Amino acid sequence: MDTDQKRPRWRLTLDYRINPRLLVGVEYNPAVKEFNPLRLTYDLTQETARTPLISLGTSSDRIGSPKGTQMYYLTVAKTLPKTRLAPYVSLAYSEWEDGFNFPFGLYWHLHPRWNLLAMNDGRKSHLLLTHRWRNGWVTVGWFWLKTFGVSVGWGF
Repeated sequence: MDTDQKRPRWRLTLDYRINPRLLVGVEYNPAVKEFNPLRLTYDLTQETARTPLISLGTSSDRIGSPKGTQMYYLTVAKTLPKTRLAPYVSLAYSEWEDGFNFPFGLYWHLHPRWNLLAMNDGRKSHLLLTHRWRNGWVTVGWFWLKTFGVSVGWGF
């Protein structure tokens, strides 16, 4: 990410989906020599035509947060009928701020290989454009609506 802040400049993550509802992972931020062994998302419900996705989880706190801070969240998301739009809203507890915030956003499935995510992390807004292929993806992000970053990932 193009920023003067060290922690979000480079981030390496490794996630493993244990089953369709449980994702665990680790994160390493080399610029500040930070290793976070706890990254967890559990889907309490999976999205169906009638029910929303409801997830409970934890990860490192927001972009730009201090080293070692976690966020704990409950997220509800639902694709709007007959559209390619899926809004979400979260209740999140931030260790950084020692309080709650309310992230929200809108996922737009533009094409089978392209999506756009407009989001607010509870304080600042971001836009993420992702291109996917068989086992990988590239995301270009406009973070805080002022600085750009690129994320590359793949699955195996």
